[in-house]
Amino acid sequence: MSATPDPVASRLAEGAFLLLDKPRGPSSHQVTAWARDLLGVEVAGHAGTLDPNVSGLLWVGVGPALKLLPLVLEFPKRYIAVAVLQGAVADRDLERVREEFTGPIYQTPPVRSAVKRERRIRRIHRFRLLEREGPRLLWDVVADSGTYVRTLAVDVGEALGVGAHLEELRRVANGPFEETAAVTLTGLADAVARRASGDPGPLLALLHPIAEVWREFPTVVVKDGAASALAHGAGLARGGILSVPRPFSRGAHVALVDRTGALIAVGVAQHDSREFSAVPHGWVVGATRVFVDPGRYPPLWKRPAGPGAAPASSPSG
Repeated sequence: MSATPDPVASRLAEGAFLLLDKPRGPSSHQVTAWARDLLGVEVAGHAGTLDPNVSGLLWVGVGPALKLLPLVLEFPKRYIAVAVLQGAVADRDLERVREEFTGPIYQTPPVRSAVKRERRIRRIHRFRLLEREGPRLLWDVVADSGTYVRTLAVDVGEALGVGAHLEELRRVANGPFEETAAVTLTGLADAVARRASGDPGPLLALLHPIAEVWREFPTVVVKDGAASALAHGAGLARGGILSVPRPFSRGAHVALVDRTGALIAVGVAQHDSREFSAVPHGWVVGATRVFVDPGRYPPLWKRPAGPGAAPASSPSG
């Protein structure tokens, strides 16, 4: 009699995400390491680092989901923040400056950041004042990935001429995923213990399949020959496209799926999708990351006859 398949092991092997509620105190790296050890996997990674004194939603990926972490970084992030003004400011001046900081802004990462300190443009999609109590301001901020809310508070204070600093910060959403879906480390440990006692359901519910991420991005349905070529590491040429369900722009991350809807690879659009029909040659989607075993898609083109020879038939069809 065959053993009953372990759904948790299968999900981990396919790739999965945890949405963790990071507490204040430990670093994102430490929280990820604890999650890795609880799950009993060798490698785990996180997307969207939170400083030790910041709490909230932290993405942790295992297995093939690690390849999708760059896509997670594409999602705008929502924060609830408490900023403190260092001088008296009238409500009308505060409102004026808040409007000035809504939209594209320039930011330089703080000195202690983990990235190179170069001035960059980030977009503040929403910047609302929820409540004010004297110098303390409760903000609701939705911003591009890579925006430093601590720097935003300092810049707002400078624009007001009084100075300001951030007192409290919590990430409450990442794209369409909200903190209500996040689990604490204690909750994760409880689910792991339930699995050990024979009930894998709670832990399986916490392990989000990778489809929840890539389905948030535009897709291209490819022909069988192109699916085979992609599975073996090639890009996508115009001739390999079966359909484009919705348009996208050059530079967009794109999910490449076969005619059954199974994810093969994720790549970067080299052209606007509306211009694909005019592309004479070369990849229309390149820089791909493969998510399938190439053995599932045997080559449908002839091998080159010798060094430097081109395939006898195009892998795009």
